[in-house]
Amino acid sequence: MKKRCSGILMPVSSLPGGYGIGSMGQAARDFVDFLVLAGQSVWQILPVGPTSYGDSPYQSCSAFAGNPYFIDLDQLAADGLLKPEDYAKENWGTNPNYCDYALLYQKRYKVLRKAYAAFLQQRPVPGYDTPYSDDWYRFTFLSDAWLPDYCLYMAIKEENKMCDWQTWPAPLRLRDPKALEEFRTGHADELGFWAFVQYEFAKQWQALKAYANSKGIRIIGDIPIYVALDSADAWANPGLFQLDKDNIPTAVAGVPPDGFSPTGQLWGNPLYRWATHRATGYQWWITRLWYCFELYDVVRIDHFRGFDTYWAIPADSTTARTGKWENGPGMELFDALEAALGKLPIIAEDLGELFPSVRKLLADSTFPGMKVLQFAFSGGDSEYLPHNHVKNGVVYPGTHDNTTLTDWWENGASEKEKAAAAAYLHLTGVKPTAKELAAIRTDDVRIALLRAALGSVADRAIIPMYDWLGLGAEAHLNTPGKLGGNWAWRAADGFAAKALAKTIHDECSVYCRV
Repeated sequence: MKKRCSGILMPVSSLPGGYGIGSMGQAARDFVDFLVLAGQSVWQILPVGPTSYGDSPYQSCSAFAGNPYFIDLDQLAADGLLKPEDYAKENWGTNPNYCDYALLYQKRYKVLRKAYAAFLQQRPVPGYDTPYSDDWYRFTFLSDAWLPDYCLYMAIKEENKMCDWQTWPAPLRLRDPKALEEFRTGHADELGFWAFVQYEFAKQWQALKAYANSKGIRIIGDIPIYVALDSADAWANPGLFQLDKDNIPTAVAGVPPDGFSPTGQLWGNPLYRWATHRATGYQWWITRLWYCFELYDVVRIDHFRGFDTYWAIPADSTTARTGKWENGPGMELFDALEAALGKLPIIAEDLGELFPSVRKLLADSTFPGMKVLQFAFSGGDSEYLPHNHVKNGVVYPGTHDNTTLTDWWENGASEKEKAAAAAYLHLTGVKPTAKELAAIRTDDVRIALLRAALGSVADRAIIPMYDWLGLGAEAHLNTPGKLGGNWAWRAADGFAAKALAKTIHDECSVYCRV
């Protein structure tokens, strides 16, 4: 991504189609074709890990596993593992433009277990001396650092009615070797199911990525800096996190009060025990990033500033206000990663309260940072205004935490921001009156902001799909601090029309981005 280019942010979950949520099937390939027609170089997605409580892709039960919901059921049928009647007649919800995660949880695993039963019946594989194909053994070998613990974690979780691992019986919660071995022996089939699900995810994902790459489209993946407390990662590696002798957190992650929340954000993720990571040569991080680079062409790391200084909140706090800044690993981590993996194709989400030390870390890493136009008009010579952007950066109208441009103008922006934006974008004079602001058409603002992003000096411009579509609050992906109702938007069938592709191509070509 060294040349001037543009791309579109579109979560896999937001792709259209049947069966309750977007998948890695034909709709994903159709979207790749749309990107090509639109002259784009990049498809940016949100994290593809399994979602859990709150449905957030940034609170996953695994830093490595793929989301079973994204497995394309039609492809499983094509592979002989399902019949269309196994899933087509299920009730996947009444609104095709909304992900009903509770319904997905009830329905999807039932279908996947049917596919697993058919998978077992296909053994032994014709032409092979072993019960499984070479692809299966290759996948399990390359995933050995995380897959066994993930499968064991999910099987125990299933046995305990999907409760948080910190409520499990002590021998399992504290990973007593004898208890774990007894559980493995008695639940071999359940372990096999969770391995099968990850195998199918990996197989379909790699096929989709190969298709995109063959068309000249690179995929930007997204990973949260932290893992969830209720995750296979925290359960299997408690020594890497700030947990006490009973594996209870002593401090958790979040951010201090900011523009999104006057009391800050209390995320609840366990914090890293950085001294232990340092003692291991940052091996867990090396493994994590190596695996990410197998999945994606470029990785965006959320909350990059936490590698410099992070907000540590006492675990018994009910608000993020009580936190304090602690020091992260800094460049030492990225030096270790680069020594192990080579040059790192990373985008740093460098938003939030930025100390000089955070800016120095970004500069030393040489990673491109982010500029968000919705943050640009609150007053003064903001670093987010296009004339202050830098070439080695990525410009966005908004992130997944921002609302759409349409909703921002109509409901989110203050009068001060509207006046500054209208003047900057030449929609009015330099000092617009309230009457002049009221007369501005929302769509004119949206198009002007999109053109401001595309016209930025930043080498990379990423536009959320819902902003190209001109959608309102219904497409707002996430409201920080709000539990439930997020991550639900899905595009309508036919959204990726050739006429829209031509419009995007024409707009991007003006700014030399196609």
